[in-house]
Amino acid sequence: MPRHPKRPRRLVADGRAYLWTLRHTHHMTDGSQTCRETLRLHPQPAGTGGSLRIVFTQGPGRFVPGGAPLGSGDVGYSRGASLNLHEPGAVRALLDAASARGGAAGGGPDGDDRRLVPAGVGSRRAGRERPRGTDGSAALTRGPVQFSRIGLGLRLCGSSTLAGMRIRIVDAFSTRPFTGNPAGVVLLDSDAFPDTAWLQQVAAEVNLSETAFAHPLPPGGDADWALRWLTPAAEVNMCGHATLATAHVLHTTGTATGTVRFRTRSGVLTTTASADGAITMDFPTAPLTPVEVPPAVAEALGCEIRSAHDTGPDVGDLLVELADEQTVRALAPDLRALAGHGGRGVIATARAEDPAAGHDFVSRCFFPAVGIDEDPVTGSAHTALAPFWSARLGRAALVGLQGAARSGHVRTELRGDRTLLTGSAVTVIDGELLATG
Repeated sequence: MPRHPKRPRRLVADGRAYLWTLRHTHHMTDGSQTCRETLRLHPQPAGTGGSLRIVFTQGPGRFVPGGAPLGSGDVGYSRGASLNLHEPGAVRALLDAASARGGAAGGGPDGDDRRLVPAGVGSRRAGRERPRGTDGSAALTRGPVQFSRIGLGLRLCGSSTLAGMRIRIVDAFSTRPFTGNPAGVVLLDSDAFPDTAWLQQVAAEVNLSETAFAHPLPPGGDADWALRWLTPAAEVNMCGHATLATAHVLHTTGTATGTVRFRTRSGVLTTTASADGAITMDFPTAPLTPVEVPPAVAEALGCEIRSAHDTGPDVGDLLVELADEQTVRALAPDLRALAGHGGRGVIATARAEDPAAGHDFVSRCFFPAVGIDEDPVTGSAHTALAPFWSARLGRAALVGLQGAARSGHVRTELRGDRTLLTGSAVTVIDGELLATG
């Protein structure tokens, strides 16, 4: 039996907020089990519109509990395809379908158990034409269209909540596909994270520098979502690009708008989306402590190090300043030798040769100790790079360029013990996670 939330949860769709609940019932017909799941949507604030009951069935029998057919305001679906409530227009089409049945949900039985389906909402029937109304709105078709999954990260009728889950690959700190830093993003629909071993297996399978896992939190708390980051080999305390990727998915799917607060190992981290799609993250500024230059690190990098700083427990890297931009770009370090230095790894940085080129400093990040030879664009590293270079360049707002073959820009703004990191992202893969581990 899937673990579905018993208390209402929040959904933002088509620019409007709803609370939703989902419950199971089962019925035996001629010795065969039919599962019925009822999703209820309640517009928010309360009283701003009628609630909607959406009925999903799966199984061989016609399931009408107590002999009562669907209410006049109900919308019914049966087994096979998928309904994604985050798709633009999906909830609107459902409300239109309910209106076509006779008004608000619970308006009374109509006696014919019709199933009215908004055309174009998640249907996977191959070759099926999706009619449109004369005004371009979703037309309605009749008949038992196949449905088996709601697009809220849920699996209907006895399957695991982990199976059928959406998983996305997002290129962070970039406006173009195949640039920036890719991250996996998995939005969970549960009150807690699955077993850490399963999360680690998924991160290893994705095999990107980080995969982010997030689940919604109850309303009224200090955060909206719980968020964790895992590399292919270990969990980390902070990750900027996977946080950016997660916020991007929440906003582009309509799951969230405006500001989103994440509860993480590093405290509550806030992200805010702007009209142009860029996302600003509010992270704690890394405390920089000067340390002696480790000779082994200079040897592993193959160049002279001007200064070295510890970046504190959240970032956990050794930040080293090199002579110039070309030295950073030309690095070909001994990664095995680097693996024993810095909690997570080493950040190599230098002042930009030509500020007119659009960046103030450059960096590269090597994290072999956590399974990442080189991270293309590292948001968390910029919580250390921002105070380091702001002190030397005399400006709070800077632009960093990170990476070699695959690079990206990070806009930083130092605000005392907080650092704002701004970047864009683009989703390049949107798929389905089938394995439960």
